[in-house]
Amino acid sequence: MSKRTVELELATPGLDARGQPARVPLVARGLEPGNEPDLGGEHLLINLGPQHPATHGVLRLVVELDGEMVVRVIPHVGYLHSGFEKLGEYRHYNQIIPLTDRTDYLSPMANNVGLALAAEQLMGIEITPRCQVLRVIACEMSRIISHMVWLGTTSIDLGAFTPFLWAFQERERIYDLQEMWTGARLTTSVTRVGGLMADVPDAFVPGLRHFTNTFPNTLAEIDRVLTRNAVWAGRTQGIGVMTKAEAITYSLSGPMLRASGVPYDVRKDKPYLGYETYDFEVPIGEHGDVYDRYLLRLEECHQSNRILRQALDRLPDGPINVDDPRVILPSKSRAMSDMEAMIFHFKQVMEGVKAPVGEAYVGIENPKGELGNYLVSDGTAKPVRWRIRPPSFINLSALPKMAEGHLLSDLIAINASVDIVMGEVDR
Repeated sequence: MSKRTVELELATPGLDARGQPARVPLVARGLEPGNEPDLGGEHLLINLGPQHPATHGVLRLVVELDGEMVVRVIPHVGYLHSGFEKLGEYRHYNQIIPLTDRTDYLSPMANNVGLALAAEQLMGIEITPRCQVLRVIACEMSRIISHMVWLGTTSIDLGAFTPFLWAFQERERIYDLQEMWTGARLTTSVTRVGGLMADVPDAFVPGLRHFTNTFPNTLAEIDRVLTRNAVWAGRTQGIGVMTKAEAITYSLSGPMLRASGVPYDVRKDKPYLGYETYDFEVPIGEHGDVYDRYLLRLEECHQSNRILRQALDRLPDGPINVDDPRVILPSKSRAMSDMEAMIFHFKQVMEGVKAPVGEAYVGIENPKGELGNYLVSDGTAKPVRWRIRPPSFINLSALPKMAEGHLLSDLIAINASVDIVMGEVDR
């Protein structure tokens, strides 16, 4: 940086129309064309987060800037201190389910389903047809909730306020349905190993059907306001591009992977819960930028709505839990009137559901990507190891690659497009 100094002086202040001293700029003396000061400087390091609304949680981004250009981004995680996986080693399998609510709190029902499927594979349990369809409904409701929160908060990050209100209104409608089913809006704990905590009430099916009939109207309105909006397109098109090869190299999944043109969806490629019997499309992006991720999540909401309609049409009657007293608690009336039922109740509560020695891994298509649950059993009612394959953590690893060479304002859009929840990162 040049050490040459420039002599500055204040111009003689005058008076404005109100008789007050007028504001005057500093005037540089002796600056002829070609003799401007050298304004080059060192790169600047700034901290974005961990307390910043645009990082969507306690994520700290150390950003190296050359002017407004991002040279390097270093994500720092670990501020949440959750310890979910270690906590799971000291709890019965059903006691782990409330922990899954809190990993990705925007899709608690889907998280519950993922853990239950892994435990059931470990124990060799096959769930009932009604339970299977209800779990599909739970997963697709979670996908819509998560995408609506993403769409609303990303709109706020980029300066669009009205779509935020529309998206959160639809989110609230599904929360009302979740509360009707489980008694909770956010932390549902809806599954049990071998079934569900409760069947849906009579008002649930017509309520969800009404939602599926009206929800596309909101999606159409959001599409009308944002998709062809010049400001929205200018802030998102060509920003944070990940090619198909790069997305595979970084092990991305979910919308982040499919926006780059990779047609991988666990529901199609490794079906579970009978997803192979549902008629739906897997949207695929072309350019792998922030705009494609927006379009893809918007279309995924349409497809989830389509699946929900099919699930409601085929929802069978029958029990929601397997008929095995070693796995499912007996009803309170039976436990109070039948000695054998009381014994099974006591053994389950005190000892838990024991799994045979072995291991199991189940991956499901969560809103943010492939969520995997890996369980290792030593024959007791508590897993020796519980390991989560978190889509948020893995997708976040691509942030430095996507942000390099973009403006600082673009980093906000890129980080939002990854769609992370820190409970899943700091697990």
